Amino acid sequence: MTMTTTLRNRGNILLLSLIFLGIFVTVSTALLSYITSSLRAERVAVASAQALALAEGAIDKAAKEINQNLSYSGEADTALGNGTFTILVTNIDSSTKRVTATAYIPNSTNPVATKSIKANIAISSDIISFHYGIQAGRGGFTLSNSASIVGNVFAGGPVIGSGGNYIYGDVVSSGATGLVYGIHATSSVYAHTIGAAGTPTTIDKDAYYVTKTNTTVTGTLHPNSPDQATVDLPISDAQITEWENQAQAGGVINACDSQGDYVVNSNMSLGPIKIECDLVVKSTSGVLKVTGPIWVKGNITTQTGPTIRIDPSLGSENVAIIADNPDDQTGSGLISVGQSTVFQGSGAANSFVFLISQNRSAELGGSTVAISMAQGASALVAYAAHGLLTLSQSVSVKEATGYKIALSQSANVTYDTGLPSTVFESGPGGSWAVATGTYAITR
Repeated sequence: MTMTTTLRNRGNILLLSLIFLGIFVTVSTALLSYITSSLRAERVAVASAQALALAEGAIDKAAKEINQNLSYSGEADTALGNGTFTILVTNIDSSTKRVTATAYIPNSTNPVATKSIKANIAISSDIISFHYGIQAGRGGFTLSNSASIVGNVFAGGPVIGSGGNYIYGDVVSSGATGLVYGIHATSSVYAHTIGAAGTPTTIDKDAYYVTKTNTTVTGTLHPNSPDQATVDLPISDAQITEWENQAQAGGVINACDSQGDYVVNSNMSLGPIKIECDLVVKSTSGVLKVTGPIWVKGNITTQTGPTIRIDPSLGSENVAIIADNPDDQTGSGLISVGQSTVFQGSGAANSFVFLISQNRSAELGGSTVAISMAQGASALVAYAAHGLLTLSQSVSVKEATGYKIALSQSANVTYDTGLPSTVFESGPGGSWAVATGTYAITR
């Protein structure tokens, strides 16, 4: 092989090497660019999903803030999780607000992703369900003399009768400490312990229990049954606060007499309103027409014979009358309903007065009576989630709920078929929520 041939071969090899190196560099560069682009696209996709979730959360936060404060107008650059959000609220009308929520990942200065959601927040009907004719919290309830209940009973504490008190429905005492005795239930009973020595218990249908004693059961026995779960009372404190805010938004009455009372002694329309002292509805008042929620920062007393009626213009709406003194929730916020006080709805179906006490004495171990009623009541729901509710004589209400409930004499609670879906419309009880069909996502 000549020198010339050798040099030519070496040149060819070098040329091929350079060609392959060029191809490798080109492919590597393209592959690196593809990987980089893919990683960036994936990062943007993840950031976009995070921004969307953050914007949706901001819409929910706006609804919550508006329910707490009607003047809420939004906020800017609020940090949350991996990003920030801005909310802008504008008024469309008295019952509708436009909310624009924009989220940035990681921030608004140099965002990788941005999502904006627009939605209308509007007053919505609030439905509160009562599945029991009478429901007590952990304080449970007692029946004495000839007191009876027409409807199902649910208690987070004991259900105790004096030996012959009728409950015309199911009886549930929830949890591991559930206890039922001294009653005659025409349906089934559910409790960890049923019966007690010395006080007979009668059950016309089935018994679900772990321990049973001194009990006559006509139906089927279900020993070693699981304890029933404890459930919350149907109206939350947050909902009651909302009604109070609705009442206060309608105006405030400070015109109290020398006794510290605001006295109703003639035909009158009232509500929505907040009263900064005790409310006394006299027997000579005629008709107190309720036109919206009423918040009494003190006690409520009705004397013998007045009529409290929901304004007919409210239709099937329900209206809350609340006794709540935040400055003294153990000794104030009491309700005393005098004999023959009449509560009437608007005249439409399923319209009820909700009489609510926020007194907390019973829940804290005290014996102060939050709501006391004797004789006469019709379109009425009595509610004392933290207090003691007492019903006596021939009183009859549609539904009664309390932390602790005591029935005596010929007290009778009659469950109304309309109560499983009681509705509060856009005033007393409507809450702000995203309106259907107004949700729009941009960017």
